[in-house]
Amino acid sequence: MNASNITGSNEMGTDDLKKAEWKVRTELAAAYRLVALFGWDDLVFTHLSARVPGPEHHFLINPYGLLFHEITASSLVKVDQEGQVVQAGGLERVNPAGFTIHSAVHMGRDDAHAVMHVHAADAVAVSAHKEGLLPLSQTGMLCLDHLAYHDYEGVALNLDERERLIRDIGDKNMLMLRNHGILTAGSSVPECFTYLYFLMKACEIQVKTPTPYCLPSQEAIETTREQSQSLGKASALTWPALTRLLDSKNPGYAV
Repeated sequence: MNASNITGSNEMGTDDLKKAEWKVRTELAAAYRLVALFGWDDLVFTHLSARVPGPEHHFLINPYGLLFHEITASSLVKVDQEGQVVQAGGLERVNPAGFTIHSAVHMGRDDAHAVMHVHAADAVAVSAHKEGLLPLSQTGMLCLDHLAYHDYEGVALNLDERERLIRDIGDKNMLMLRNHGILTAGSSVPECFTYLYFLMKACEIQVKTPTPYCLPSQEAIETTREQSQSLGKASALTWPALTRLLDSKNPGYAV
C-alpha cells in the first residue's frame, strides 16, 4: 500500500492530521448510529470501520461491547494492521472477526477508506438466495454493477480468509457475504454508507417481493447499470440530510 495515497498524509502537519482524524471519527460514529436507527444492527456484533489519515495504516472500529446507538467519536478504537490496539477511548476490546474482515479490505484496497458490514435479516436472507441479488427493482439494478460475492467459510477468525475476501471483492464497492450478510467499501464514510443504504434497500425489496415476479427487460437492466456508475456520488446529497436526521433523533455522537 502506498502511504502517499492516504489523504495526502505526507503533506499534512500534526494539527491537520488530528483534525482530519476527528472528522473521520465523527462521520464513523454517525454511521454507527444511523445503522442502529435504520434497524440494521445486530446487538454488539458486526462492524463499520474507517482508515485513519496518516502514514501508519491504522483504522478505526467499534469497541466490542457497545451497542451501535452508543458509539461516539471518542469511543472508537484505533488499531493497526496486526489488530493491536493503538488508542482506545474506553473499552479496548475489538471483535477478532471484525478485524479479519475489515483489515483485509483496508489492506487490499487503497481506495477503501471506509468499510461497513451488517447482518441485517433481509441482507442475510438475500445472501442465502442461490440467485443472489435479482433485478427486481430500480434500487436493485443500481447495485448490480457494484456487487461481488464471497462464499461462507465460517466465523471470520482465520486470517487466511483475507486473501480470498480481497480476491472476491476485486474493484467492487459491494460484497454479498453468502449466508452471512453484506459489506460495502467506499472512498469515504458518507460514500460507503450510501452504498450500504442502496444495497440494504435492494435486499429489503427482494425479500418482500412475492412470486411470480415481473423482471424488466435486459435492455432496461443494462441502461440502469450504466446509470449506476455515479451511485457513490449521491452521498454529497444524502449525507448532510442523514446527519440532520440523526441530530434530530440521536444527537451526541460527535463527542
